[in-house]
Parts: sequence; C-alpha cells; structure tokens
Amino acid sequence: MRHDSIWKLLLQIPFAAILASGQYIVESSTFGQGERISPNRFGIPHWHISGDGQSIPQLLTDKIVLTPPYPGNRRGAIWAETSLAQSEWTVDFEFRATGPDRGGGNLQLWYLKDGRPQVETPSIYTIGAFDGLALGGGIRGFMNDGSTDYKSHHAVDSLAFGHCDFSYRNLGRPSKLQVKQLADSFEIIVDGRRCFGSDKIKLPSGYYFGISAASAETPDSFEIYKFVTSTAPGVTRELPKRDPPPQQPPQGGQVNDQGSQQASPNAQFAVQFTDLQNRLSTLSQSLDNVFREVQSLSAKSDSRHQDLSHRVSSNQKLESMDQKIQGIEDTLRSYQGQFSSIQGMVKDSHSTLNEGLTEHMTHSEYQ
Repeated sequence: MRHDSIWKLLLQIPFAAILASGQYIVESSTFGQGERISPNRFGIPHWHISGDGQSIPQLLTDKIVLTPPYPGNRRGAIWAETSLAQSEWTVDFEFRATGPDRGGGNLQLWYLKDGRPQVETPSIYTIGAFDGLALGGGIRGFMNDGSTDYKSHHAVDSLAFGHCDFSYRNLGRPSKLQVKQLADSFEIIVDGRRCFGSDKIKLPSGYYFGISAASAETPDSFEIYKFVTSTAPGVTRELPKRDPPPQQPPQGGQVNDQGSQQASPNAQFAVQFTDLQNRLSTLSQSLDNVFREVQSLSAKSDSRHQDLSHRVSSNQKLESMDQKIQGIEDTLRSYQGQFSSIQGMVKDSHSTLNEGLTEHMTHSEYQ
C-alpha cells in the first residue's frame, strides 16, 4: 500500500467513527477534516483569517500558522463566519506550539456571542469585556457575560473557572484538545485525559467559534491543524460534506493482520515526512524574512558608509590644506633669517655709500 493511500485512510478514520456514532460534522464551523486545510491555499471556506497588519497567518497544505517562528510580536486569528445553531456539540481541536519552554506567547479558543468584531486578534490578557467562553492562558477556562473588563483586571488568571497543568510546547507533534457541551455537562479533554469540567455550565447556541494567537518579542509559533465541530447524537444537525469512502478490505471482510502491522510503520513514516516537509516550508519562509531584513540592513549600512566616506574625504582635504599652509609658514620662518641678513647688508651698504659721497663732496669743494 502506498504512503499517500495510507495517509488518506488514516485521515478518514476519526470522521468515519463520528458518523458511526450518530454524530455529524457541522461544516460551517469546521476546517482541516480532509487531507488539505484549504482548497486553494488562499482561504478556508466559512472562515475569516486576519493578522496584525504586519503579517497574516500562513496557509500550508495541512495547517495554518497563526504566528511564525520569526519574527516575534505577531498576532493572528481565524474566525467562523457562521454562528453555531446546535446547542449540544463537540469540538476536536489540534494545534502545535514551538518556541521557548516558558515563552511569552499565548493561544486562545473563543466561543463568543458577537464573534470576530468583538475580539479580532487580542489575547485573553488584552481583551476588554466579552460575552462567551474563552480557553487560554495555558489550559484555563474563562466565562464572561460582558460585565468584566479583562484588560483592566489586575489578575486575569484568577478569573478562570477551571484549569489543568499541561505542557504543550515543543512536543514534536500536535496536541489534541476536545471541548464537549452536552445537555447536562461541559468538559475539556486534553490528549485523551480529562482537564476540567462542570455540570453547571450550559453555553447558548448562536455563538461564533474563533482561534487567536499572539507571540512575544521572543517568537512563539502557533500552528493549527484541525478544528472539527460535530453534533451530539440525536440533535438536529446539518448534513455533512461526504468524503470519499475508505478503501474496501480484502474479500471475506477480513483484514490481514500482517498487512496491518506492515502499514503501521509506513503510516508513521508518512506522518513524520509530512511534518518535516511542513516545518521546512515554515523555516524557509522565516529564512526569507531574515534575508529581506539583512538586505535592508545592508542597504542602510552602505548608505551610512557612503555618508561617512564623504565626511572623511572632506576632512582629509581640510587636513591637506592645513598641511600646505603649515609648510608655507615653515618656509617663511626659514627665510626670515636670510631676510634679516640682507636687511643688515643693505643698511651697511647704505651707510658706506653715504660716507663715500660725503667725502667725495668735501674734496671737491677744496679743489
């Protein structure tokens, strides 16, 4: 079996299980359930992607990079354009974070009454008042009815109604977070383990899902692989988008165990290869950004060098003129003694000439 066939089959297994359990995918609040996150790498149907003005999130084959590995101080978000009509639902959210183990960046999952116009890209620590649910600040749950201004609060983490310790940075794989809202319970599950929950929380329908990320000066990269919203069994639902059926097993309805054992390493290799390819693509984009900044700095350095060279050339000309003037002064000083000697000789000649004329005139009178 080829690697691409194995990969397609693995992608279809979770969603086949959802359909078998009586749950249906809510297409308008879902992305990443197929092998491509975007049909054209320019956008995601039913979702709005936004950045901070300096950059926008990057769409790759199987993920969206909300904040890049370089540079820092970036913001990115993706918001559903349609509200969720169902009152009972499950969200399967896969993401990966890379950067410093104690990085200053953060990732938020939102379920808000007004959606994108209310939040856009802020984090849980920079947003004002909001109406709905937020998961952020690590794995913490926040509820607000619009009466609390989080931006001005002195201790936002203390407002959380539940949290759990989960180190999701630099795991080398996507982390899986599941949010369940059923008729009698609300629950958060991380990588298959219960994080926190409550039987007193009942989120209303008609709200919008969104994901936002922010990086600090030391960059954090937040990548989103999947966000799949499915209905609870028996709940009124929208019809799912049908994916191609999985490959049929060999005749007799049995799968060769030996073939499955051989496929497992191949599937693992395909996952690792795809992950490496995507990380190299992200790294290449980051290197391009670095190269552009280096070129900009080089151009500024050349301009500065030319300016300094011009100034140095002017200073050198002034020094040359000063040296010439100094040489002229030295020459004049060397001739000063000779001028004095000539002046003395002229005086002596003048005195001798006067004496000679006086004597000659005296002799003439007596003759």
